[in-house]
Amino acid sequence: MPEATQTISDRIQAGLDGFTRAERQLAHSILENYPASGLGPLAALAKAADVSVPTVARMVQKLGYKGYPEFQAELRSELQARAQNPIAKHETWAEAAPSEHILNRYANAVIGNIRTTLSHIDPAAFDRAAGLIADPNRHLYIAGGRITHTLAEYLFLHMQVIRPNLTQVQATSHAWPHYLLNVTKGDVLAVFDVRRYESNTLKLARMAHERGAVLVLFTDQWRSPISQIADITFSTRIVVPSAWDSGAANLLLVETLIAAVQTQGWENTRARMEELEDMFDDTRLFQKFT
Repeated sequence: MPEATQTISDRIQAGLDGFTRAERQLAHSILENYPASGLGPLAALAKAADVSVPTVARMVQKLGYKGYPEFQAELRSELQARAQNPIAKHETWAEAAPSEHILNRYANAVIGNIRTTLSHIDPAAFDRAAGLIADPNRHLYIAGGRITHTLAEYLFLHMQVIRPNLTQVQATSHAWPHYLLNVTKGDVLAVFDVRRYESNTLKLARMAHERGAVLVLFTDQWRSPISQIADITFSTRIVVPSAWDSGAANLLLVETLIAAVQTQGWENTRARMEELEDMFDDTRLFQKFT
């Protein structure tokens, strides 16, 4: 069986170049409605993708599974992991918790998440995302959900200093459709959505996509439904020994993007930072020690 650190979606996308035409057709069919697409009978999956039953069997084996039942069993495990609420996650963790101190166990989990996340990041996709977010000629919209809005706000705060022409969208508010009035083709929406994926965030992304916006998605290893329409998707690892998922890997990715974006337009960024510092001095917002 393949490594547990990878989702089936990860393995399908990693193997696309090695698939036959029919297998690629099947792969895209699975990803279009992932993971529900693979939960039915093998013959139903083949029919939905308009491929033969042997094609399904061959691709499943290429992904590292002995057969369709093993493939389906892992898919069900993924679905269960996606659907777990905080109470259920805590109970699952508590039953298997080792005796080491939480400081070490939590830190080890976060470090493992970061390593696995970075090993799956495509540098070309990262560079493209940084270029899109850095482009002052594209209006940048940033949105998050109930909890991920904190990551969205963190990115927005830094982008305010680095570049003009941006908006933070409050996706959890009933007013978010108002922001879409100004979205035009070529604008960028950086959106955060992790498991317990939120309906408002998905609707916002779909409507922005329909208006021609380029979508940069920050999600988890199970992938938000937004990944089906996103131009660039960053899948980070979020599982830790807690009732809550970890945002550490996503935060690392955001901070690295901030560093990359400021470097691309450093002369303009420096000028904006100097102007901002003058404003801080005038308002005496920060204490100075001389």
